[in-house]
Amino acid sequence: MVRTENGYAPESGALIAELDQIRDLRSPDMPEWDLIEFEPLLDSTNVRYEQWNSIAEAIALYYDKYDGFVVLHGTDTLAYSASALSFMLEGLDKPVVFTGAQIPLCELRSDGRDNLITSMMIAADGVIREVSLCFGDAILRGNRAIKYSADGMVAFTSPNCNKLADAGITIEYNHASINEYVKNSLHTGSLNTVKLEETRIAVIKVVPGIQFDIFEPIMCETLDGLVLETFGKGNIPDYDPALSRLISEARRCGTIVVVCTQCPAGTVSLGTYKAGSALVEAGAVSGGSMTTEAAITKLTYLLSKGLHKDEIRRLMQTDLRGELNN
Repeated sequence: MVRTENGYAPESGALIAELDQIRDLRSPDMPEWDLIEFEPLLDSTNVRYEQWNSIAEAIALYYDKYDGFVVLHGTDTLAYSASALSFMLEGLDKPVVFTGAQIPLCELRSDGRDNLITSMMIAADGVIREVSLCFGDAILRGNRAIKYSADGMVAFTSPNCNKLADAGITIEYNHASINEYVKNSLHTGSLNTVKLEETRIAVIKVVPGIQFDIFEPIMCETLDGLVLETFGKGNIPDYDPALSRLISEARRCGTIVVVCTQCPAGTVSLGTYKAGSALVEAGAVSGGSMTTEAAITKLTYLLSKGLHKDEIRRLMQTDLRGELNN
C-alpha cells in the first residue's frame, strides 16, 4: 500500500522498494527468498475465488523449488483466504504462511516488517507444514483464525484452537496442536490443487425479531449454499415457522444449509435446545466449531469438487484440515 489522495492503495513495484530498505532481510540468518508479485494488485476487500486460484496455482508451480511460502495479504479478508487455501492445497507438506500489517509497510510504525520476518522464519523452519496465519506474536491455524480487531496490533485470534506457535524472544512451537493436524489431515507430501469455481453462497445472521420470509426469494434454486449464523449453540427463534419451512424447501432444491454460531468461541450442537431442533428436522447440518470464514470456503471447495450433495453434507461435518474440533 502507498498513500494516495483517496487513501491507501496498492501500487505495483512499491513492495520490493520497501523490502530493499529492510536491512534484516539481507542478514545471513534469514533464508534466501524471492518475490512474486501478482497482477493486478488488489485491496484485499476485492479478493474473490479467482485470486485464491492464482495463489494456489503459484504455489503449485513453484512447490518443488522452495521449502516454504509466505503470502502477503491485506487484513480485511486474510482469514477467508487462509481458510480457502487450507482446503484447496490437498496433500500440502510445506509451510504456507499468510501475513499482513495493520499499518502499511510504507509508514514509520508499520507492524509489517516484524510480521514478514517472523513469517519467513516460520516458512523456512518447516515445522508447521500447513496453512497458517502469522500476526504479531501469534502463529494460528489458517482456517481457525478470525480478524479480531480493526484497530489493535493484535488483529487476529483463533478462539477454538490453540496457537501453533508463539513468537516471543524465540519461536516456541506448540507441537501438540501441530501433530494433531498431521494425524488427522490429508498430509501426503504430494500436492494437488483444487480449482475453485464460482458458487452462490449466502450468509444470514439471525437477529432478534428477524422476519425469515423476506429471504424466501433467494432460498430456492438460486443458492448453492447457505451459512446460517445462529444464537448460542445453534438456536433460532421458534415464534415463526417460516425458517424451518424455507430450509426444508432449500434442501429440496439442493441447497446445503450449514449452521454456525455467532459466538466467537464455542461449538454448534443442534438439538441441544428446543429452539434449535427445527433446524435438525429441516435438514440443516452443523458447522460445529468452524468459523464462518472456514464454513464458507470449505463449502465453496466441496461444491467445486462436484461431489454429491449428501457427501458434501457429510464432509461439512468432518474434520478435513483441522478446521473442526474432534
